[in-house]
Amino acid sequence: MTDSNEPPYEKFAMGLFKILDGPVSFVREKIVMPLQSKNKTVYYHRKFPRVKTVDQCEVEDATCIYEAQEQFHRDKQVDSKIVQILRQRRIECMHWEGPDAERKCKKIVDDYENAATNWFIKYGEIGCNGNVIDVYMKQKHRLLWHRQNPDKPLM
Repeated sequence: MTDSNEPPYEKFAMGLFKILDGPVSFVREKIVMPLQSKNKTVYYHRKFPRVKTVDQCEVEDATCIYEAQEQFHRDKQVDSKIVQILRQRRIECMHWEGPDAERKCKKIVDDYENAATNWFIKYGEIGCNGNVIDVYMKQKHRLLWHRQNPDKPLM
């Protein structure tokens, strides 16, 4: 790619770049990349297999209930983080848009309100020490109430 018509400062700059970049590129291509290609395991996202929910467990099966409890905690953490991110987006949009925020941020606000409502329907009013059985009972009572009052909206 070097052209004999290049100015001397460009030749000097390219030579300096090759001197500095040569060893780095060599180490990356000959050592780092082959080692990375051998180990494809991703360490920063652990994937847990889905387990039975508490309503699918036998009454005396403590292991199944424990696994359902752990799955519940992971799901609650994910749902809480989603609501937190949507809340932060709503706040940032409101600050960024200023007086036009009500119109311009409508979709973001609606997404947040929907996620917060769904989070409250599932996890609200069970407290910080609530377990999977409490949530299951809450869902059962809500469905029974809706069956007895079909003409009233749920929320």
